[in-house]
Parts: sequence; structure tokens; C-alpha cells
Amino acid sequence: MIDTFGRVHTDLRISVTDRCNFRCAYCMPEEGMEWLKREGILSYEEIERIARILVNDAGVKTIRLTGGEPTVRARLTILVERLAKLGVELSMTTNGATLALIANDLRAAGLTRLNISIDTLHEDRFYQLTKRNELPRVLEGIDAAVAAGFDPVKLNVVPMRGINHDEILDFLHFGREKGVIVRFIEFMPLDAQSEWSNERVITAKEILTTAATEFNFSPITRGSSPAERFAYADGSGEFGVIASVTEPFCEACDRIRLTADGQLRNCLFALGHTDLRGLLRSGASDAEIVAAVAGEVRQKWAGHSINQVHFIRPSKSMSQLGG
Repeated sequence: MIDTFGRVHTDLRISVTDRCNFRCAYCMPEEGMEWLKREGILSYEEIERIARILVNDAGVKTIRLTGGEPTVRARLTILVERLAKLGVELSMTTNGATLALIANDLRAAGLTRLNISIDTLHEDRFYQLTKRNELPRVLEGIDAAVAAGFDPVKLNVVPMRGINHDEILDFLHFGREKGVIVRFIEFMPLDAQSEWSNERVITAKEILTTAATEFNFSPITRGSSPAERFAYADGSGEFGVIASVTEPFCEACDRIRLTADGQLRNCLFALGHTDLRGLLRSGASDAEIVAAVAGEVRQKWAGHSINQVHFIRPSKSMSQLGG
């Protein structure tokens, strides 16, 4: 699927639920969420059909499961098994709180890669950020993911000025110790409390400057990845930085996103979407679904325009869009 700017879309993000067991301030409000009703969420059969169509007929090569928190949806391994049979690279983004219990089952079902979201290594801050006292379980989950054979295991860290900006070096040491890849992501205007501002963004440049105070590293070929990758000079792994605000990777973006209620979005910041759930439930053919997806891809903007005066924030939070 190619948009009007020549970008080929091969990466499908699938949100399997809008619910989560955490309440991270930049993703989901602590109170007042209106959850999707059960009948409004795509069934595993419907998700599998859309994925199969896009893999077989539209060139999708990688699938990532997201949420909300994907592991709160019952019998997730059933979906993983079905999607793994499509022969694509299958990964998931999770908060890690349940991985100590299910990492081996997910790996056996065919999941190969994991991204674990964790923004602090301090228990008091963890509660401040998530409204949950679950840091020990998340740390156990990271160990369980490594032990289960996921390769790679990546940690997604969002540094925010005034909150966790002083933990960049701590996370780099932690990643080297655990044998996982730490990826720092610039704070984006998708926070549930609508408190984002440029002043709170710890930029990629700041992150690299801080990292260089203790480590020697050099760039790795980026490819289509949104992350700038850096290898430690001593050969002990790598880390990454995603400059989604100050140096967006829009010109190379290859992603489309399916929300839990079956709406296809061509960008996290898109204001519109295409209703694939409605098409599925009205008896649309595979060809009609492919045509609808292609139409949505053609509507994709050149970039998200966060730093422009005409930027409009999406009305939905990250948990509703699928991170």
C-alpha cells in the first residue's frame, strides 16, 4: 500500500483492547474513561481476517499488538497463535506487569519480540506515573521476557522534564545489565490529561548529550526504524532514541493502525479514520476491505505538524488509539 508521498506501508499496529491495568498520565486518565462495550470490540476472528487480508493482499510484513494493555484481554495467546500462522514478524507492546505469568506462553504461541513500557526505576515515581504499586512485578516481567527467549526485548522510556528526566543514565546502566535495548521516546501530545507542552519534552539531543557523559557510542544504520540506534563502543549492546517531536520520522513512516473497535487510522495524529468493523459486519469482500484500507492510506498527511501553529491534537488519548 503506497500513499501519495510514495511511502510503502508494511507495518500493522493492532490494538486489542482500550482497557489497561495502569493509569499512566500520558496515556489514560485515572477516572472518567468510557470503555468500549464488548460488542463494539473486534473479535479475534475479525482481527485475524483483517490481518490475513492485509498480509496476503496488501503487503503487510510486520504486526504489533498494542492496547490499552493487550495482556488484559482474555485468552490473548489464541490470537497470537492465529496471527503467527500468517508468517509475519509478530511483536507486542506491554506494560510488563503480567509477563512473569505469561511470557513463556506468549513465546510458545509465536510472539517473537517485546517492547515493555517503563518510565522510572523508582517505586515512588512509578506510583506517581501509573497510580499503581507494580514496579516489582514489571521488573520481574522484564526478567521473564529475557528468560523466555524474546529477542530483542526493548524498554520504551518517555523522559519528562520535572518527573523522570534524571533517570536517563540509570536506564542505560539497567539496559546493559539486563541485556535489553532501552529506547527513549520524546514526550508526545497524546497525554490523557492534556498537559503536554514543548517545555516538558526532553529532546533527543539532550538525551544523547546526557548519555555521552558516561558512555562511548556510535550510530547504527537506522533502516526503516523510527529509532536512531547507537552501539556501545565496548560491544555491550545498544540503545535508541525516538525523536518523535523534534525530528519526526514521518517521511519514512510505514505504519497503519487498527483500533480495538475496528477503526483504521493512518497516523496516531490523524483526525479521521476508516470503519473496517462496519465493513466486516456488513459482509464486505476481501477486495472491498483492501480498497478501503488503500483509500485510508492515500489520505495520509506528509507529517504530523506537532511543531506547527495549525496542529490539532487528537481528541482521543493514546490508550484509545493504540500506541
